[in-house]
Amino acid sequence: MLLPQNFEAKIGFTALRQRLEANCLSALGRQYVAKLEFQTKAEPLLKLLQQTNEFAFLLRSGADFPASHYYDPQVHFKRAALPGAFLDVSAFFEVKMSLRTIRQALVFFTQAPADQYPTLRLLGIGVQVDRNLMAALDKVVDDEGQVRDDASPLLRQLRQELIVRQGQLRRQLAGILRHAITEGWVPAGAEPTIRGGRLVLPVTAEHKRRVKGLIHDESATGQTVYIEPAAVFELNNDIKDLENAYQRELVRILMALTDQLRPHLPDLRRAYQYLGLLDFIRAKARLAVELNGQLPRLDPKPLLRWKRVRHPLLTLAYAEHKRLTGEVREVVPLDLELNYEQRMLVISGPNAGGKSVTLKTVGLVQYMLQLGLLIPCGDESEAGVFEDIFLDIGDEQSLENDLSTYSSHLLAMKQFLLLAGKKSMVLIDEFGTGTEPSLGGAIAEAVLEQFSRARTFGVITTHYTNLKNFAERTPGFVNGAMRYDPERLQPLYRLEVGKPGSSFAIEIARKIGLPKDLVERASQLVGKDKIRYDQLLEGLEQEKTELERHTAEAAKQERRLKKAAQEYADLKQHIEDTRLETLRAAKQEAKALLRDTNQQIEATIGEIRRGQADKEINKLAREKLDNFVRKELHIEPPKARATRELATAGGLQPGDKVALLGQDGYGELVGVKGKTAEVMFGGLKTLVKVSQLEKLGRAEIRDREQAAKAKTSRLSGGGPSGNGINITDRMAGFSPTLDLRGERAEEALTKTMSFVDDAVMLGMPEVKFVHGRGNGVLRQVVRDYLRSVKAVASVADEHADRGGDGVTLAVLK
Repeated sequence: MLLPQNFEAKIGFTALRQRLEANCLSALGRQYVAKLEFQTKAEPLLKLLQQTNEFAFLLRSGADFPASHYYDPQVHFKRAALPGAFLDVSAFFEVKMSLRTIRQALVFFTQAPADQYPTLRLLGIGVQVDRNLMAALDKVVDDEGQVRDDASPLLRQLRQELIVRQGQLRRQLAGILRHAITEGWVPAGAEPTIRGGRLVLPVTAEHKRRVKGLIHDESATGQTVYIEPAAVFELNNDIKDLENAYQRELVRILMALTDQLRPHLPDLRRAYQYLGLLDFIRAKARLAVELNGQLPRLDPKPLLRWKRVRHPLLTLAYAEHKRLTGEVREVVPLDLELNYEQRMLVISGPNAGGKSVTLKTVGLVQYMLQLGLLIPCGDESEAGVFEDIFLDIGDEQSLENDLSTYSSHLLAMKQFLLLAGKKSMVLIDEFGTGTEPSLGGAIAEAVLEQFSRARTFGVITTHYTNLKNFAERTPGFVNGAMRYDPERLQPLYRLEVGKPGSSFAIEIARKIGLPKDLVERASQLVGKDKIRYDQLLEGLEQEKTELERHTAEAAKQERRLKKAAQEYADLKQHIEDTRLETLRAAKQEAKALLRDTNQQIEATIGEIRRGQADKEINKLAREKLDNFVRKELHIEPPKARATRELATAGGLQPGDKVALLGQDGYGELVGVKGKTAEVMFGGLKTLVKVSQLEKLGRAEIRDREQAAKAKTSRLSGGGPSGNGINITDRMAGFSPTLDLRGERAEEALTKTMSFVDDAVMLGMPEVKFVHGRGNGVLRQVVRDYLRSVKAVASVADEHADRGGDGVTLAVLK
């Protein structure tokens, strides 16, 4: 039950009902809007909400669902039901196109995944659109609403003959018109026109006897007469006969088509009920999209556990304001809970602080929900089902019925007390006002006691201290306050549950500039206890505001620390993950260089052997080796050193460091067999004649080791003069996460391509792309590109705790 009778106007739903009607595409849908009913059973209500939720998902996904030709042919069906009657071409066009829309809707839900639109799919059970009827309609009427030329062979023949005769008629008239123009019998610029269904010429009245024929009409001034020349009588008659025959054949076709349609009328009426219901659900879904409406968890018991609920009308108004002016204004969301332990909320606070808006938000949103509409709330919200909503808001005084404001409130309370129960919600604004405060407050408190005994749910707004105290000491009641900035004396429009609010009357009076002595006198009249009570509330409000500020700053600092710690941990993990890969790559590069060097050394040794220590040949071999070192290793070979001690078979021991004569590289002696020595150069064992070796001293070995270290540093890019890319520094400075939020699609794609190239070059195992949810454009662009890259092994959503589908995780091969 809803009270008062004008509940929708009082709560503000009238504007939403009008918006629903505007969202409908046909009168069929608007009929359903007019029949919206307040649901008090959870099961049918849940089905209505699921239908709206599924269609809202359909709209948000951009699916290709038919959205045109939602005609209402009920008046045509009434005519078609009469024997001997037939429908005209425009009626058949509406039937044909709307039946096509019904068929497309049925096919859409049939082809969709079974779990995507389960409740909408069920709506189409039993709905039939006969294929033969569709074919018959399409044979007669085209998609432009015109009769097809080939609707029947006779119709085609008549149409062709008409075209031929009309062509002949126009040619003859054109000849007559040229002669009349030459003679000056017709006005300048005259053209043939139609009068009485026949083609005629406009002739100046003074020359009407010059043209032989039949006068059909004259102009309003009488200066022009419209004459059918005698020469075209027969042609006009032929055309008229053909037109009549064409019309008779068309009527015959339409009657036959109507006769074919008549047996299908019961099925068609059921199909159009389905079309109207789809239109209605679509209108509700469009409103849900405009409000960003959600389906809360539905409980069959009376319950409110709302998170971030917004007033629907304010939400729409601010969205329209943004569209017109570009200025962004946000509705302050509301968190509210009513359950069996906390059934009645008593809200206090200053005037214009948002108490009435909060009360209306509760009533309007709950009413919307129980009509089957999605509500503007957070994802974690829960809502229950009430059997009654009783509203007392505004001034209902009536001169006609001799009712004062307070009397009207008392009459409302009388009805509420008689009807309210444990499944009812009462919403009362400015409870107890309209009469002497002490008496009004006492009566209001007594009414609250009765509501408490009836275990009724509700929201009350008041300024009365006794009602605040009653809520503080009564189980099931709780105080609430609309937040207020005591320094600037401005409302914050936020509801805080758990403490009463101050009206700030004295402070507001002082702020707006009332005389100081007047304000002081008012304070004395109120009394010290009342002033002390309000001051206590004001102090609590100030402390609350200050605490919130410090808490917000602390939370901000904590987020910064967590972010820095996470970045450090990610960097450390990244370095650890890539260290082994970097070492592996460096070893492979070193092996390749060593292999090329050994090959060059062997080639040089071979030349020396073949030249049998000839000085010129040795010199050329040394120059060739130096050129290889400069070109391949990018280092300057050391200058030639003084002649070292020649090795002898008796003076060598395994483990000695030896070098080839005239060469800078050195190796380790493995063993000596006769005049042949086995030497390990890098990873390659080589047999060399002892006479071609020289033994190295400690100083010479130290110099060569330092030269080798300097060469390795230059090869890795680590030295100041290195020419390569410093892979280690590059990896340390590379972040595996790319933030694309706020980017345009083209810019995001460019950054993604460059980022993936760097990640593949550096050997990253996986990377992340933060693009947010929004309308899904950035997510689609990033994922389409990643799936086209061969180096990407897989693409998926990040874990729900770390961003879900707002973050894309790519694993690299």
